[in-house]
Amino acid sequence: MSKLDVGTLGEYIREQRNAAQMSLRQLAKSAGVSNPYLSQVERGLRNPSAEILTRIASALRISAETLYVRAGLLEAHDASGVRTAIARDSSLTERQRRAMLEIYSAFVAENAAEHDPVTPTDVSEDTTNRTKEDHDGNHP
Repeated sequence: MSKLDVGTLGEYIREQRNAAQMSLRQLAKSAGVSNPYLSQVERGLRNPSAEILTRIASALRISAETLYVRAGLLEAHDASGVRTAIARDSSLTERQRRAMLEIYSAFVAENAAEHDPVTPTDVSEDTTNRTKEDHDGNHP
């Protein structure tokens, strides 16, 4: 993994910590790591292990998988696999499947918008399409 990847990971952890309104010291204590170590991770100077990433993710209440992907430990998963799994889950009703797919798509779009400056256009187009679909039943 390159230093740039670690820096990006550290920046992401800092953003998530700030969003959770946690101090560096609070996150370090919750994750069971030292304050200086966490500071080095956030500044891109240290490359945390999968175990440390799991503890940081748990303390931030975010997905460990997200941190693994950012750290280069995992490749980003194919979103179509998630959609296929939801669609094939026979324990869900059709209404529940649609709701889960909508929620999943909204989260994916939100995360992409936060981390990809090109995506906000795509997100607004997706919202426009959903709004149009929502209103299609009300308008001939």
